[in-house]
Amino acid sequence: MNKLLIAAIVGTLATSSVFVSADAFAATTESSAAKAKRPAPARRLIKRKPKAEAAAAAKTDPIPDGAVKWSCKDGLAFYMKGDMKRDAIVTVNWAKKDYKLPRQDTTTGADRFHDSATGMDLVVIPTKAMLFSDKDSSRLADECVTPEMAAGAAAPTQAEALKQNPLQLKPAE
Repeated sequence: MNKLLIAAIVGTLATSSVFVSADAFAATTESSAAKAKRPAPARRLIKRKPKAEAAAAAKTDPIPDGAVKWSCKDGLAFYMKGDMKRDAIVTVNWAKKDYKLPRQDTTTGADRFHDSATGMDLVVIPTKAMLFSDKDSSRLADECVTPEMAAGAAAPTQAEALKQNPLQLKPAE
């Protein structure tokens, strides 16, 4: 009989706790919904300093004079200054920043310019150029061409220059 009485009391307490917890949950959701958000201020409380805006504008590098625009897939573009046929270092302007990329030797005939400090890697083959980032192992731009290449010319690579004139890159004696 005692077991039956204990079971009845436990059942009653369990049922009443379900109703109490449901009422408590409803009360907390109603009170959180009743709170209104603060309106946004009509004007900026802390004014921006003109020095900070000037510093942000100074971080962007202008496009170098004489740079050639390389238009890429997905509406991307970069500018390159330097003669890929002869120069050991070319300047690439990508995302409003200049990168000095030194030439790397390859066995495939492609021109490769890579800077390990910034992680920028430019690979140029006769039909297109590709821009990579070693930092996050991603391809930043693909199928990049100059206006001359879009018209049907080959890329201005060192290998193409050697095909046209093998003595062109030979050192003077």
